Amino acid sequence: MKHKLHANLLTKPVKVLLVGAGGTGSQMMVKLVNLHKAMVALGHPHGFRVTVVDPDVVSHANIGRQNFYPGDVGSFKADVLVTRANMALENTVWESNIGKLDTRSSLQDFDIVIGAVDNRAARLGILRGLEGTMSGVRYWLDTGNRKADGQVILGEVSSRSKVGEDKLRLPHVAELYPEMIDPAQEDKDDTPSCSLAEALEKQSLFINPTIADFAGNILWQLFTKGEIEAHGVFVNLERMMVMPMKVDPDVWTRFGVIRDGRRHRIVRESVKSKREAKAKLAVATA
Repeated sequence: MKHKLHANLLTKPVKVLLVGAGGTGSQMMVKLVNLHKAMVALGHPHGFRVTVVDPDVVSHANIGRQNFYPGDVGSFKADVLVTRANMALENTVWESNIGKLDTRSSLQDFDIVIGAVDNRAARLGILRGLEGTMSGVRYWLDTGNRKADGQVILGEVSSRSKVGEDKLRLPHVAELYPEMIDPAQEDKDDTPSCSLAEALEKQSLFINPTIADFAGNILWQLFTKGEIEAHGVFVNLERMMVMPMKVDPDVWTRFGVIRDGRRHRIVRESVKSKREAKAKLAVATA
């Protein structure tokens, strides 16, 4: 089975939001520049229009693992990456946004949101922002990793105002792994690394560029072939293993994805537990 690119993206500027400009996001920016130039060369009338959102500044610990240089230290990551991209582009201006997404963020203006984030709250913000659009279906390309393994998943998110559900809509990361949008399950050890050596204790040197390569390749196939047979991939560098996620409803079912023609809201496990506890208390005190 194959998924076909949204037809309107072949004739209009493709508006992309890159959320996160760190380990994977800074590598992903290079892929987006290359993809834009390749798409235009191959006949796309407009290519990408990219906005990068990230609140952080470049630190010395970022040099060597993220796509930054000593002269960038102290500058906002999003500004650095966008300035660099605009120098490589012709007749195209990309933008930066110094800030964070939350569940109130409007993502109405974007066709594709690429998540290169390392926390559940940011993923929740992406999901609710895409669900809160006025109409239609938009792509969510999620990238994530641990020390030496990670995943890339291209999904589609429909507006909550949409009646019914397409049974072949690509499931997004929150449908496959609901815990990924639950801040209550966040790892509390999120202290920034003080040096490159300390950062490398937490993550393999090449996991971020590897994840960015696979994410870029999914977009490359989608925009050059107009269709894809796999909408995701799981990578483990220690075991040297790569496993694709096929466009296949049977595969989605094994992850617990429900496709019955109705819209199903993704509810965080912590919220579900609180509701169940409240319901039990109400019954006990009735």
